[in-house]
Amino acid sequence: MTTITTVPYNNEYIEQFSKENNEPSWMTSLRLKGLDLAQSLDLPKPDKTNITRWNFTQFKHGAKGEAISDLKNVPEELKDFIDEENIPENIVILRNQSVAYAALSDDLKNKGVIFTDIFTALKEHGELVEKYYMKDAVGIDEHKLTALHAALMNSGVFVYVPKNVQVDVPLQTLFWQEDREAALFNHVIVVAEENSEVTYVENYISDNESEQTVSNIITEVFAHDNAKVSFGAVDHFAAGTTSYINRRGVAYRDATIDWALGQMNEGNTVSENVTNLIGDNSSVNARTVTVGRGKQTQNFTAKTVHVGLDTDGQISQRGVLSGKTTAIFNAIGKIENGATRANAEQESRVLMLSGDARGDANPILLIDEDDVTAGHAASVGRIDDMQLYYLQSRGITKEEAERLVIHGFLAPVVSELPIQTIKNQLTQLIEGKLS
Repeated sequence: MTTITTVPYNNEYIEQFSKENNEPSWMTSLRLKGLDLAQSLDLPKPDKTNITRWNFTQFKHGAKGEAISDLKNVPEELKDFIDEENIPENIVILRNQSVAYAALSDDLKNKGVIFTDIFTALKEHGELVEKYYMKDAVGIDEHKLTALHAALMNSGVFVYVPKNVQVDVPLQTLFWQEDREAALFNHVIVVAEENSEVTYVENYISDNESEQTVSNIITEVFAHDNAKVSFGAVDHFAAGTTSYINRRGVAYRDATIDWALGQMNEGNTVSENVTNLIGDNSSVNARTVTVGRGKQTQNFTAKTVHVGLDTDGQISQRGVLSGKTTAIFNAIGKIENGATRANAEQESRVLMLSGDARGDANPILLIDEDDVTAGHAASVGRIDDMQLYYLQSRGITKEEAERLVIHGFLAPVVSELPIQTIKNQLTQLIEGKLS
């Protein structure tokens, strides 16, 4: 892997890129500030994982992708993600960093829903994007990778649901890294205003097994008073992609954010999923599933931060490791002083299929308030021989019994994905990784 030294772009490049995309002046200034910070800030320091020699800066910006005229004729690589019998009404497909296909129903448009790529949002809804972009969820000065993201953002989606609007059908985005050497600095913002509700699902896809590149993804989710956001994702970057994935949520009074994340990358990955429960009676249910294989290294952190009264934070992480893969699972419940009657629960379970695989589940509770409830569970182990014996005694082969046990182990997350085609696709990915 390449050691990070200097950022491969300068102010002139950033200004030109911003100008070509007709960005507002505040965005150009933010980019330049991020580039400046990236020169001096350190990399993040994920627990028990040394990423100093990972490739985060060696890449190219890819060519624009071709448009897709009809979802019935999508490229072969995307067919598993599209329900051919029920063509989705509301979908955006980004091919490399350009929009290949976009659709939003007239009904949602008339209700004021915005669902578009980030560059269109910057041009048509600049003030609204500015209100949320890298302010209250993710800061550009947190470390080198957030600063780099601010400087080099080249793709993304903006979702906005107005007050009192319930979006009854899922909004779906496909991010296809078609150019095998192109980097993806992707930014997603999902905003649900007061008393609104939305389900958003995204997929990341690439097939660069040997070509080395980077994905630097930041997602910011805002659930205002009494709003609900269900966020589902399946990440499947190939072995040549080094991934930094940062998904943050902010929940206000009586708001709920539900995460269902399938992290199926083949390359080295650092992933954060943090939800800030700002408002009274806000809640989060954060579920993550991963299957690691080969020699990859993965570091996953799920965290709930309790600020308001009567908040509820639930974390569930499940991982299956084979080959020589190494994975760290951190589950953190942070209850701030004054967050009376908060409840922080967490569960991290790791199943190892190989003697060379290494898994570590770290339950962490940080409590600065007395009147709270909190609990944790963590386990790292192998398939239960008694479960296999029971299944085999019913005439099932050992291989099929192992497969059934693993799918049952991962089911708490897989079953919660809100689109059936995505649920099926994640199941296929799990099968492929275990075969």
